[in-house]
Amino acid sequence: MSSQNLKKTDMIFGLCHTTDVEHLLPGGVCKTNEEKFVVLEEVIKKDPQDIIDDIIESGLKGRGGAGFPTGLKWKFASLSPEKEKYVICNADEGEPGTFKDRDILLKVPAKVFAGMTMCGYCINAKKGYLYLRGEYKFMLPELRKVLDSFHEVIKKIGYDFHIDILLGSGAYVCGEETALMESMEGHRGEARNKPPYPTVEGFRNKPTVINNVETFVNVTMIQKFGVAEFKKLGTQDSRGSKVFSVSGDTPKPGVYELELGMKLSDFVDEYGDGDTKAVQVGGASGFCVPRKKFNETIIGFEGIPTGGSMMLFNSSRSMYNVLTNYLEFFAEESCGQCTPCRVGCQQLIRGIRAVKCGQKSPDYLDALLKLTASMKLTAKCGLGQSVANSFSSIVSNFTEEMIY
Repeated sequence: MSSQNLKKTDMIFGLCHTTDVEHLLPGGVCKTNEEKFVVLEEVIKKDPQDIIDDIIESGLKGRGGAGFPTGLKWKFASLSPEKEKYVICNADEGEPGTFKDRDILLKVPAKVFAGMTMCGYCINAKKGYLYLRGEYKFMLPELRKVLDSFHEVIKKIGYDFHIDILLGSGAYVCGEETALMESMEGHRGEARNKPPYPTVEGFRNKPTVINNVETFVNVTMIQKFGVAEFKKLGTQDSRGSKVFSVSGDTPKPGVYELELGMKLSDFVDEYGDGDTKAVQVGGASGFCVPRKKFNETIIGFEGIPTGGSMMLFNSSRSMYNVLTNYLEFFAEESCGQCTPCRVGCQQLIRGIRAVKCGQKSPDYLDALLKLTASMKLTAKCGLGQSVANSFSSIVSNFTEEMIY
């Protein structure tokens, strides 16, 4: 380690790193380290509210990037008197630079299914769905094999909960929870108005909990090792560990599990190539942090939260080209439902190109920044709203590269 402040952890991957679902049974043995991994049967002996209280006490926040408190989401759904409810795992990992959920599903899918089942028990749902990114179709045979074995475990325990896998069609907007539900119902992937929120009126207009792949794994590990153990990791505002997809100009590309609350400078010391000038935290929809701000930037909910993507750029990279690629991606993936996103993305692309070639003065960048501020306030879903993140952070910190 080049920095003592960057702590690698084993909360998600290192403990019971196996797809063998037999370790979910009482007395089962984790074949990788011979440790007992008794989770599901112990969980369904508890009062559902006690489990929810554990999740709330743990401070676990959604690992998809938005960071909504997981326990509160479960609590809201559990309070609904509706008899029909659903649990959905959002595995539509479409954010550029993010591939950590793929690794989790390849290596520890049983932990994901266990977390979904615990959620079903807590909110009184009998049905769960794993919404899998279309490009991850190659995983289906193994995931279904694990799921079949998992259902046998559920039957042995005596609990009624069934999980199905649905495949997406490659639309970035379907990573947004309400657009995802529209897709699941056979409709065009477009975001719904909020409220009502999914915990009140979600899939098939019934109360629904939607969590990220990594969030469900964290729930499983909290129930296995306890709230106190989980809270030893991270900070007051950012409890636990986080799985990061590291890419770009780095000698160590890959997936790493690290403790939340680290400084970006520590991360760069470990994974940079010695010439890192910027890090895009959170993918195309995240924030670009320049070298001068590495030491003051915290990776966590008290600083810059991230869904997991960490893209490093060195001095050989043009940040103008990076921003152009992001904007082209957003324009392509916009569902076109709302004007701020549909028109705004196109105008941003035209605007920075006009400034770059001298058709517009550098002052025009200020007008474009105002446009992104409007998009953040008026776009219907997270796609249009998050365009402002990368645009404003890159333009503000690398203005000279937008002009010359």
